[in-house]
Amino acid sequence: MSAMPGEDPLSVLLRSKREITRFQILVEVAEHQPAIRQQEIAAKMGVTPQAVSEYIRELAEDGYVSAYGRGRYEVTKEGIEWVLTNAEVLENYARHVTRDVIQKVRVWPAIAAGPLKAGDQVGVYMQGGWLYASKEEQSAMGEVIADADTGQDVGIARLAGLIDHTEGTVHVLKVPRIERGGSRKVDLDGLRTVLAGVGLVGIAGLEASVALAAVGRRPDISFGSREGVIEAAFHGVECAILIVDEEFTDFLKRLESAGLNYTIHDLILP
Repeated sequence: MSAMPGEDPLSVLLRSKREITRFQILVEVAEHQPAIRQQEIAAKMGVTPQAVSEYIRELAEDGYVSAYGRGRYEVTKEGIEWVLTNAEVLENYARHVTRDVIQKVRVWPAIAAGPLKAGDQVGVYMQGGWLYASKEEQSAMGEVIADADTGQDVGIARLAGLIDHTEGTVHVLKVPRIERGGSRKVDLDGLRTVLAGVGLVGIAGLEASVALAAVGRRPDISFGSREGVIEAAFHGVECAILIVDEEFTDFLKRLESAGLNYTIHDLILP
């Protein structure tokens, strides 16, 4: 089945169980060609092997699949184009659902920056890692769903626009393992200087905990600090993590994969 001139290809694909099954089977053939195990495809899709065989036969007749030998198939150039066309249709539909539909019906929690009434149009912005709603216009606007006093949590619906947001930088401070001197080898004056401009501090390792205590500061995150610091930075919080040197390189790789900005501070004394 293909869309008639002027007909929406998405509606053709989604309204016909047979057409969506043809699409799925062609994808399976493309993924596992040339040796296709029809029984495995049948089990995966919840249909009979006979049904899979019939679908593949139809796809071959339509020129989407070529068969050679017993159980050996390949997707043709026309078949690849048909898969790509339908995949693009589904991708656009999914994008429409997530960005346009769900965005409108989802309720976002925020902190009321002032007294708000249900139905108020409010600007939504991020501060200190949390969303706030105020009557001042912002780049992202939404509608209050219930009355709220200053400081209360409030639901915001029909959020539209982009929330003005800058990710925080992660300050990475390497602490030597106890075999290499531990907290005694940390430049405490330099540590105090770095931490003066940081909103959240995490530790990874006992030596890091002792070094932080030596400058009179308690950790905001003691366990699970690697992911906690990354999450806080995504929310715009300036963060620091004291981490023992044997875990230092792996954590930098994690920051790279997360796409966050970071600064390395070498505070190990000679």
